[in-house]
Amino acid sequence: MKKWKCVCGYIHDGDEVCDVCPKCGAAGSVFAELDEAAAGVIERSRNTNALHAQLIDLARQIERVCEAGIRDALDPGCVDVFEQSLNASFKQMKLSMTEMQGHMDKGKWG
Repeated sequence: MKKWKCVCGYIHDGDEVCDVCPKCGAAGSVFAELDEAAAGVIERSRNTNALHAQLIDLARQIERVCEAGIRDALDPGCVDVFEQSLNASFKQMKLSMTEMQGHMDKGKWG
């Protein structure tokens, strides 16, 4: 399937360009067809970005569990484990967010 890029950055997938960009409203005539290599990068980045989004979601789930464990405060050892895990999950979330920002800055989004 072909990929078309609008001047605003929106990527349209289809054999033909769309009539109007759903993001910015520009006419289809301003879209450029991406070559095979660029289209391949878009597909790979979509996959990788989805994986990063899953990591972020998992980190948020860990955050909620750790906060509940800290509130429960069964004993100092448990609280310590929950606090360390909370810090590690926050770091992982920020790493994935930073990587995704890098993809956007390089045009590897789509």
